[in-house]
Amino acid sequence: MLLAVDVGNTNTVFAVYRGNEQVGQWRLSTNRDRTAEEYAATLLQLMAFAGCRREEIEAVVIASVVPQAVMPLRWMSRDYFACRAWVVGEDLAYPIPIRLPHPEEVGADRVVNAIGALTRYAPPLVIVDFGTATTFDVVDADGAYCGGAIAPGINLSLEALHRAAARLPRIAVAPPERTIGTRTVEAMQSGIFWGYIGLVEGLVARIRAELGVQATTIATGGLAPLFARRTEALEHVDPDLTMAGLLEIYKRHRGLIEDSTGGRA
Repeated sequence: MLLAVDVGNTNTVFAVYRGNEQVGQWRLSTNRDRTAEEYAATLLQLMAFAGCRREEIEAVVIASVVPQAVMPLRWMSRDYFACRAWVVGEDLAYPIPIRLPHPEEVGADRVVNAIGALTRYAPPLVIVDFGTATTFDVVDADGAYCGGAIAPGINLSLEALHRAAARLPRIAVAPPERTIGTRTVEAMQSGIFWGYIGLVEGLVARIRAELGVQATTIATGGLAPLFARRTEALEHVDPDLTMAGLLEIYKRHRGLIEDSTGGRA
């Protein structure tokens, strides 16, 4: 079985696959100081609840935008699963072309999302990920990753607004019925929610214009369903793009992984 790990700035997601079937998925808050033992203590309990035995794990594949988390996860893989952890972009090459002048600068999560999207949708594609940052990633008609845009994430924007303005409270993300708010909370909800709808619609339109084609759009991330229901700019919602990308990368490199482990993968 495969243990796939996506280390984001806010959350770290673990998923176990038996072949193409996902048999468990778990989310932990990302802690840059978490040790290998702490990862293992939590993850092994969660796996046990799902009926997954650690002896069944044959490979660990990691995508990370938090460099400090990589080494403890490597040690966890070695000490508790008796297998090597393979880091995408370091140990495993991306299986699609990266058409950027400095491909080393792109976050692993963004390319992995693109790879996951290509397993399910025909290019060209625009992937909108509502995470710590709101990212727009573009795959051209040839299936190559060619860049995108990065904006502050919704929750990050809400927190910054609350901290910078003494009289503005913390609020939850919610779609107000009216754009013109008559109270402070309503005005904030409108600015955040409909402001982000405008951001999405505007950037998707500009990206499509630059590509010269009506690229298919896919939304992912926790808030994707909330926004996709209220704009036609987001055509599909797919919460598991990153994990689909990690599984695809594993399958593309399975021969390499098996050779390094004497066939145990």
